[in-house]
Amino acid sequence: MHELKALLFDKDGTLVHFDRTWGPAAGAVMRELAGSDAAALHRLEQVSEYLPDEERFLPSSPLVAGSSAHYGPAWALALGRPADAAFLSEIDRLFSREGLRSLTPLGRPADMLAHFHGRGLRLGLVTNDAEANARLQADALGLSPFLDLVHGYDSGFGSKPGPGMVSAAADVFGIAPHEAAVVGDSAHDLAAAQAAGARFILVRTGPAPVDHLVDAADLVVDSIDDLPARLAHPMMV
Repeated sequence: MHELKALLFDKDGTLVHFDRTWGPAAGAVMRELAGSDAAALHRLEQVSEYLPDEERFLPSSPLVAGSSAHYGPAWALALGRPADAAFLSEIDRLFSREGLRSLTPLGRPADMLAHFHGRGLRLGLVTNDAEANARLQADALGLSPFLDLVHGYDSGFGSKPGPGMVSAAADVFGIAPHEAAVVGDSAHDLAAAQAAGARFILVRTGPAPVDHLVDAADLVVDSIDDLPARLAHPMMV
């Protein structure tokens, strides 16, 4: 067991309610990109495994854990557009705007981060969202005063399930990877933590089933609101 010196949080499904935030946002983005082309809109919904009448994704959707770099080429094909940097930037810009409109937190993330900040832990976001949008949402939720870093898929360290953004955070903090824990809701979060040599704390608030991840996690909680009580001093996991 190792005493924790840092907590690295996934964002969507961990701090932010995935379906309530990105369900409405994705519908708005797809409608804007498709314009008056109903067939193109239908293709976008199909490749996204999106249920428009319910404004939510199937758990197997590539948008649940992936970044625009992952699903963007399929969207470009559905729209007959090149899958270039300009298109991916347009997707990120539209999602940033619409995501803020429907932004819904999970539990009380600001209170939770304030607790650990007050205990001297280093805190960060490691998300497959774009860094700029992650910072906007962190500001909107009152999280920014407690965060020491924000790493997105476009921050230069790669995206999850790769270990890059987790390893980079440990380097910034000047700690060994095993002194940090990734807090997340998906297999991508687990893989990133394990590949970097960090601990993994599983939260059960994401859009996809997680029972198959329980045995591999160092700690399992129902939500981030449970973390202060579960990580009592000394904070070991």
